[in-house]
Amino acid sequence: MEIGLRRRSVLGLPVAGLAAAGIAQLPARRAWAGAPAIQKPLPPEQFIDYGTNAEMRWTSVDPRRQATPQARLFVRNHTRTPQIDPASYRLTIAGDGLRDPAGVTLGLTELKRRFRHVEVTSVHECTGNGRSFFDTQQGAKASGTAWTLGAVGSVTWQGVRLRDVLRWAGLRPDAVSVQGVGLDDEYVDKGENLGRVRRPFPIAKALDDALLAWGLNGEPLLPDHGFPLRLVLPGWVGIASIKWLGSLEVSMTELTSPWNTRWYNIGGPLTVNPVRSAWELPWNATLAAGRPVVLTGRSWSGAAPVARVEVSTDGGTTWQRARLRPATGRRTEGHGWTRWAHTWHRPTAGSHQLLARATDLRGRRQPDVAAFNPNGYFFDAVVKHPVTVA
Repeated sequence: MEIGLRRRSVLGLPVAGLAAAGIAQLPARRAWAGAPAIQKPLPPEQFIDYGTNAEMRWTSVDPRRQATPQARLFVRNHTRTPQIDPASYRLTIAGDGLRDPAGVTLGLTELKRRFRHVEVTSVHECTGNGRSFFDTQQGAKASGTAWTLGAVGSVTWQGVRLRDVLRWAGLRPDAVSVQGVGLDDEYVDKGENLGRVRRPFPIAKALDDALLAWGLNGEPLLPDHGFPLRLVLPGWVGIASIKWLGSLEVSMTELTSPWNTRWYNIGGPLTVNPVRSAWELPWNATLAAGRPVVLTGRSWSGAAPVARVEVSTDGGTTWQRARLRPATGRRTEGHGWTRWAHTWHRPTAGSHQLLARATDLRGRRQPDVAAFNPNGYFFDAVVKHPVTVA
C-alpha cells in the first residue's frame, strides 16, 4: 500500500488533505457533467482546444512581450478545473517528516500574513510539450495529448518559500520527501480510481526554490492555473507543480505515486525540463522571396538560462548565431525564456525548413533526435519548421 494512502487514516486528515492516489488519461472533452473542463475562454486564434487541455498557439505570441499572460497560458488538466472558495480554503501539512506528525493547517490569509513574500520567474511547461513531433518528425507515435510546442509559458509567480513554511510547521532534519496533493476530482483510468493528482519530490528541492504561489504576473491565479494556491517547482516538469494544492505530506521515507512511477518517468521520475526552441511563425508560413525578413523565436531550459541560439534557414546545412534580445519588465529571481531574432537577408523561392537550437549555461544543447519513450515525454530535438518562399 502506498504511504500516502496508509497514513490518511492515521493522521485523520480531511478528504481535501492527503487524499488517495494518482491520475490517468480521461477522454478529451470540454463538457464535464454540464460544466466545462476548462473555465477560461479559449479563442481558436489563440489556442488549440484538446478538451481537458489547451495549447497556446505560437502565432498568438507578442514578439515584444517577455511574459506569458495567464489568459494565454496553456492548460493541462487531468479532470476538470474545480471551484474553490478562498475564504474556506485550508492547506494541511502533515506526516512523519514533521516533529508532530499530526501537522498544521493554514488558511490563505494566514499564509500571506505569516511568511515573507517572494517573486520568482520561471518557464512553466508540460512534460509532453512537443510530443507530436515524435510521430511527425521521427516516425514513432507516442500516447497522450499531441502537443506541438505551445504547452509552455514564461511567468512570474508570487507567493512564499516552501522551506519557510515547512520549517515553521516543524520540519525534521531527517525528512526525505514531500508530496503535494491537488483538490481536483479523483482520477479514474480504465475503471481504476487512482485518487487525486499528487506527486512527490525530494526534500532538497523543497528547501531550494519551491514555492507556494497564489499569484501569477501580479494577478491572482486563475482557476485553471491553480486558484487559490498551487505548488511551484521552478524548472521542473509541469506535473510537479500541483494545482489547487490541498495538502502536503512530509515523509521520513521516499514517497511514490502513479504520477512519478506509472507516468512522468523514464528510468526514474522526471525532474528538470530540457532545452527547447520555437519560432514565432505559422506552420507552413509563406514568406516573400528576395526581401529581408526578420524572424523571431524563443528558447528555454529548465536548468539554466539560455547562453546561445543557432538558427538554420537551409534545413541544417549551415548555422548562424541568432541575436539574443534583452528581457523586458522588472527583474525578479529565477529565469524565464530567451527571445531571439534572425534576419534572413535573401530568401530564395521554394520550400525551406527553419531550424533553431539552443544551448544553456550548463552546456546542454538540443540534439538532432530526441530519445523515444512510449508516453512522449521530453521531446527536445531541433524542430524542423516548414515555410514556403514565393
